[in-house]
Amino acid sequence: MSKLALDAEALYSELARSVRTLFKPGMRLLGVTSGGVWLAERLQQDLGLTEPFGVISSAMHRDDYASRGMTAAAQTQIPFDVNQAHILLLDDVLFTGRTIRAVINELFDFGRPASVQLAVLVDRGGRELPIQADICAARISLPASQSLALARNAAGQLSFNVKALQSC
Repeated sequence: MSKLALDAEALYSELARSVRTLFKPGMRLLGVTSGGVWLAERLQQDLGLTEPFGVISSAMHRDDYASRGMTAAAQTQIPFDVNQAHILLLDDVLFTGRTIRAVINELFDFGRPASVQLAVLVDRGGRELPIQADICAARISLPASQSLALARNAAGQLSFNVKALQSC
């Protein structure tokens, strides 16, 4: 695994600035495991929000569940009523759109929100589904043979890791 020359902390600052302009009173934060949860946690603090944020997992609705199985990622925990809520969904990297599709399916298992907006640190293109972010701190091009993931150290500092995918 190597470090990508993207400054995750600077991108987080840009994301936080954009979220401040979009955020409305009563809007709820929902982080996609695990990078999106880290973003929701920091935004909750930085925005001075008292309402708890939620955690949502794509595991049960993935279209590759049979080959991938359950992951060690956190399970969905939504500490607020989803019905008629305005939700800001947070994720670290948007690529094919399949994770977001799975997360939206999971979200609707909990109720029907009034609106869902998506904020991501990085959009790397490669979309396979018609999903796009309302807020994106950076757009990059990365070969499909590589993955990009947000990492967080013990002090809470964010960075990106890029690695080559294994072929079968």
